[in-house]
Amino acid sequence: MNLCDSPPETLAAQDFAAVLARIQDDVRPLIGQGKVADYIPMLAGVPIERFGMALTTLDGGLFQVGDAEQAFSIQSISKVFTLTLALEAIGGDLWRRVGREPSGNPFNSLVQLEHECGIPRNPFINAGAHVVADVVLSSGDRARERLLEFVRERADNPGIQMDPEVAQSERETGFRNAALAHFLRSFVNLDNPVEAVLDFYYHQCALRMSCVDLARSLLYLAHNGRCIRRADPVISPERAKRINALMLTCGTYDAAGDFAFHVGLPVKSGVGGGMVAVVPNVAALAVWSPGLDDKGNSVVGSAALSRFTELTGLSVF
Repeated sequence: MNLCDSPPETLAAQDFAAVLARIQDDVRPLIGQGKVADYIPMLAGVPIERFGMALTTLDGGLFQVGDAEQAFSIQSISKVFTLTLALEAIGGDLWRRVGREPSGNPFNSLVQLEHECGIPRNPFINAGAHVVADVVLSSGDRARERLLEFVRERADNPGIQMDPEVAQSERETGFRNAALAHFLRSFVNLDNPVEAVLDFYYHQCALRMSCVDLARSLLYLAHNGRCIRRADPVISPERAKRINALMLTCGTYDAAGDFAFHVGLPVKSGVGGGMVAVVPNVAALAVWSPGLDDKGNSVVGSAALSRFTELTGLSVF
């Protein structure tokens, strides 16, 4: 079902509660497969058997199954929020410093960055996220607090926090991130001190949110950049469209082509096992299961999103 052609009554007829329950049953045999992100010590102990999924609709509906209210480290999903803040801060000037193409390489690769003279391929690989973090730092004081305020408002949850133990764990093992940041600085593509950029980056990745929080927080991207509770603009419709496009083409590391093929929705993943997806003009959804495949995406989350589009017919294609 192409969303551009779908009559509203068809979309309203979807029984999302039954869909999520069916997905939970269908993916149950996969739970426990994959490997948790043990290269970040604080993530190594997360039980691999966890699974949760939540969906929120533009009319305020909430549907959930499993561990949907359990908070976890969202990791790279946070890059959607910082990209929003950076675009609001400097607009299209961001694209002078970071590209908009899929990388085709691992998310923490140094090789491509050197070959392309310090301009990261997109804002969702680590190097690109460092540039985005630098923009957020330069756009005003209290960068961490501003990010927290943003996600709390989007999720309607003032209790969302950054986990200091996860941030410290990332700092102690973030040698590749430090190398990327120093490399960017050598190409004059960071304005702030490397240590400040990395500190902000580690703390954004250490945001703890649940599937319910994440589904609510992404609704502005399903609603042309507007908050559904107050109808206030969070970001312009054009920029919301751009972020969705980047999620579709770059949001799942170097597996974005497979996700476009099997899922057909804008998706962003994180090595904490979370995945978020946007159904334009309909809903936002999030799924969490910590076992990762060799690309860094949740094994169960990938299957759940694919099953969602199969069962509902909702896709951008």
